[in-house]
Amino acid sequence: MSLDRSLRVSAKTGGKRSVMTRAERISKMVTDKKFDMKSGKPLGLPKTLAPKA
Repeated sequence: MSLDRSLRVSAKTGGKRSVMTRAERISKMVTDKKFDMKSGKPLGLPKTLAPKA
């Protein structure tokens, strides 16, 4: 059975992300020295805008 054309998802409809994932935010904050991996908690981090490409 095939999938109806209206239900298919193309790569073009994905859109751009407005914020980074948690792992991306932590890695950026570590490089900016705003987060300590030993004592910092990964919950409740501030949202960080995704870089414009």
